Amino acid sequence: MPVMVITGTGTEVGKTVVTAALAATALAAGRSVAVLKAAQTGVRPDEAGDAEEVARLAGAVTTDELARYPDPLAPATAARRAGRAPVRPHEVAERAAKLAAEHDLVLVEGAGGLLVRFDAAGGTLADAAALLAAPVLVVASAGLGTLNVTELTARELRGRGLDLAGVVIGSWPAGPDLASRCNLLDLPDVTGAPLLGAVPAGAGALDPAGFRASAPHWLAPRLAGTWDAETFRAREAP
Repeated sequence: MPVMVITGTGTEVGKTVVTAALAATALAAGRSVAVLKAAQTGVRPDEAGDAEEVARLAGAVTTDELARYPDPLAPATAARRAGRAPVRPHEVAERAAKLAAEHDLVLVEGAGGLLVRFDAAGGTLADAAALLAAPVLVVASAGLGTLNVTELTARELRGRGLDLAGVVIGSWPAGPDLASRCNLLDLPDVTGAPLLGAVPAGAGALDPAGFRASAPHWLAPRLAGTWDAETFRAREAP
């Protein structure tokens, strides 16, 4: 199925903006795109969620959201506190499969990191990816501390027999420090997966037209973009 699962190494690493860049790049290539937010937390019913933000930035995508909980917590905890039914991995997989029957590409965005729990039974985004047999793209931060959490995420994916598509840096700073620059070389080494892009910090604040025009330049050809890892490293790495 034409499904890709997007996870982060934690919260606030740029997952939604990377998802929007993937969607914008696919739309520019003439593909139809659906974006599924597995579980939205910390957003009121009248507020735009992550899927809506992807649509605002990327353009004409189909958006879907399985559940929304008001507290900014892990989905299982937020569901329990709200007294609502949790999202379960099989529900994520079933909805994604339905969308895949109608679209060229379905992007499934998780909440936080790979093993954040959806329900009391311990279901996670990794379980949904396994049911879908879908590749998983990992969005990582640029700076100090990212090597450990990104390697742990990669090991967990491989330990479950899941396809690690690669790593995208979710927010590349305009003035990268030494750790960020070194991580361009070290991230592929510790994860055993290719670096498939780097989205500039603040990209989500661009106007939609500017975002859509720029998005393919942030992603590698494997993700239908034009970003070249070697050229980027030659310019940015120490």
